[in-house]
Amino acid sequence: MMAGDVEVRIAADPQEAAAIAGFDLAKAAQQGGHIAVSGGSTPRPAYAHAAELEPDWSAVAVWFADERCVPPDDSRSNYRLVRESLLDALPQPPIVHRIHGELESEEAAVGYDEIAAGLQLDLALLGIGPDGHTASLFPNAPALDARDRAAVSADAGFEPFVPRVTLTIPVLCSAELVLFLVAGEDKADAVARAFGGAPDPGVPASLVRSARGRTVAVLDRAAASRWEAAAS
Repeated sequence: MMAGDVEVRIAADPQEAAAIAGFDLAKAAQQGGHIAVSGGSTPRPAYAHAAELEPDWSAVAVWFADERCVPPDDSRSNYRLVRESLLDALPQPPIVHRIHGELESEEAAVGYDEIAAGLQLDLALLGIGPDGHTASLFPNAPALDARDRAAVSADAGFEPFVPRVTLTIPVLCSAELVLFLVAGEDKADAVARAFGGAPDPGVPASLVRSARGRTVAVLDRAAASRWEAAAS
């Protein structure tokens, strides 16, 4: 199904949604290029599935859509989640461009901005929070207006309340495939607003669309419920 310029795929449950996203990740890994990944519990099984389908990521550079300013072994670290669920399972791993979350947020953002300057992504895997945020782009936050930087620091607008670093909208929109993976009834309102209305800084996910390819939303039935009701 289509929601404006977004292709919406609805899965029966979170496991099926993760399998769909994992297949797309594995396909991108086979092709090689630049892949941005996200944290959170929803993509963890997608990463594990992608590693099973394609163990050779040697032609890939992995980037992080965002990171919490915590050490890389902290339980809140996006890097740790991706390492445990994807990177450690790959016999032929990618180049990994980690955000140095152990640093102060602005220092980490400046460092990531330097290495990500001019970055064109092949795939960006993103989630959506119940407030409509994606990556660490929170509703009506100053980071939404960043156009001349690849990465910026961001105040925490959602738990856990720690400073963050995020890729900016232009970098995320550079992806040939922007892939949203969303599961759970608590995301249903945000999904309906992100894919059923006009672009809105109050719903940052509505602002991220591929500028040169496809935008796909993989939703489980619960997350899609209000969008489906409005679309019918």
